[in-house]
Amino acid sequence: MSALRMLVFVRAPVPGTVKTRLARSVGSEAASLIYRQMVQRCIANACAAHPGAVELVCTPDATHPFFAECVRRHGVTIGVQREGDLGERMSEALRGALAAASAALLMGSDVPAISADDLRAAAAALQAGQDAVICPTEDGGYGLIGLRRHDPRVFEAVAWSTPAVLDQTRSAFSRLGWNWTELPLRWDVDEAADLERLATLPGFAKLLAGLRAA
Repeated sequence: MSALRMLVFVRAPVPGTVKTRLARSVGSEAASLIYRQMVQRCIANACAAHPGAVELVCTPDATHPFFAECVRRHGVTIGVQREGDLGERMSEALRGALAAASAALLMGSDVPAISADDLRAAAAALQAGQDAVICPTEDGGYGLIGLRRHDPRVFEAVAWSTPAVLDQTRSAFSRLGWNWTELPLRWDVDEAADLERLATLPGFAKLLAGLRAA
């Protein structure tokens, strides 16, 4: 059994299906290009923190050429998200990872502010004996969750995509009697207003300038 498995939830970057709120301001093609760059950053950070342990968990399937590009570029493995709501898909992915590893981290691909150091800190918390670790986001959700054991109740009765997600997850941890660590608050990218901060991260200023000039 391996020590840790690192999962990254990703969606095929088809224009009109990713970053749809952002697309209302910048257009679906631009939103798709921004999303691709965000995914690449998330994977690069995951591989820097946990080389050889990273799996992309894709939706709606793993056939999009972008996923093959990620495999070639980063040496990651590929899986497919199961059916169900977000909580059911996350729960099933972590259940599978924890069947083969003593701890697992799962991060989304729309919180580029989560760094490789954050991922190392998350793993260290689990290795130190915490039952769970979570990285809160400014919108009331979280961009990363890590577990040492699987329990589907962590993901049940959660109002996904609302500001209640983080508090409901904390309540689930408390009901289970778990100890958990929270990483520093991070920001995600949903609206055009978020692009100013995104431009401060490596690799994004040139992309965003090019999109504005197009």
